[in-house]
Amino acid sequence: MTVELVKHSAADTDVLWAARVSTAGEQSLDELSKDPERSKGLINYLMRDRHGSPFEHNSMTFFVSAPLFVFREFHRHRVGWSYNEESGRYRELEPVFYVPDASRKLVQQGRPGKYEFVEGAPEQLKLVEEAMTASYEQSYAAYQEMLEAGVAREVARATLPVGLYSSMYATCNARSLMHFLGLRTKHELAKVPSFPQREIEMVAERMEAEWARLMPLTHAAFNANGRVAP
Repeated sequence: MTVELVKHSAADTDVLWAARVSTAGEQSLDELSKDPERSKGLINYLMRDRHGSPFEHNSMTFFVSAPLFVFREFHRHRVGWSYNEESGRYRELEPVFYVPDASRKLVQQGRPGKYEFVEGAPEQLKLVEEAMTASYEQSYAAYQEMLEAGVAREVARATLPVGLYSSMYATCNARSLMHFLGLRTKHELAKVPSFPQREIEMVAERMEAEWARLMPLTHAAFNANGRVAP
């Protein structure tokens, strides 16, 4: 999984001037020239008491490369998000596929809502690698055969599996990102437990690292208040 922050307009001061307009009117713009550290208490208050709209006046655009099955989960997040994804109708798709490495826990235990994943045996990892590779090679060969025979790309792509990598631009604000992180990461500070699929969690962790760099006070308040989106 790769995540690149391609552009942004996001800072802790964005939260402050948006919040203070309710009491200061146009004078709230003075916050743009002040040190936000002086007002981190206000950011924490807004997060704690779930006054969420001040966290929406910013924007981050990420370029994400991940398997299709990750994007299918990602696109469930619609409020506060905009997406544009690579199209298999308009371009020939590259043979880049996901094969988990030894760090991926392979065995699922427990009942729905309380799943636990544990390490797989070496022979299971070997089976996963060999079976996935063989499947990918066969499906991509069929895809190429159809394209060479003149079949439309939008038809031929149906043979490709969800392990195929795609790419997209994803744009969000801090409030929508916090909601995403609350569901797609497993964290010791979270008030509400989450059980994300590891592959989308890897994307979420990379996005969170970029956001924490841009809005450190907001990120700290998010962690201090149980990682619940305001």
